[in-house]
Amino acid sequence: MYRVPRYKMIFRIFFFLVFLIAIYVYSHIHPSSSPLFPKCPFLMLTGMKCPGCGSQRALHALLHADIKTAFSYNPLLLLSIPYVILLVGVRIYQLFNPYSTLILKVQKNLYIWMFFAIAMIFFVARNIFNF
Repeated sequence: MYRVPRYKMIFRIFFFLVFLIAIYVYSHIHPSSSPLFPKCPFLMLTGMKCPGCGSQRALHALLHADIKTAFSYNPLLLLSIPYVILLVGVRIYQLFNPYSTLILKVQKNLYIWMFFAIAMIFFVARNIFNF
């Protein structure tokens, strides 16, 4: 039977705790009214919105189950959630089945390039149509 090395398990637990703390912070502090959260440097330098602009506010809205507001802040983030859930689910599956090749099917270069292309189209459209 395959055993996960101790340092890897500690590493995973540490990042899981950091993840829980981040969720707590994002749900209790609004990103636009707190100096704790950084502003987008690309937006500050160029005046254009990058594909990630509004993600912090969208995440805050999602944690409060306000999907409409989250979509208005960053539609790409909201539309990316199913793929992210799939990736996380496959990773969790792989923890229990380390010799599985399922991850190779989900993380193909084609899918990564497709996501990159969608993000670039979103970047251009967001700045042309101002949404």
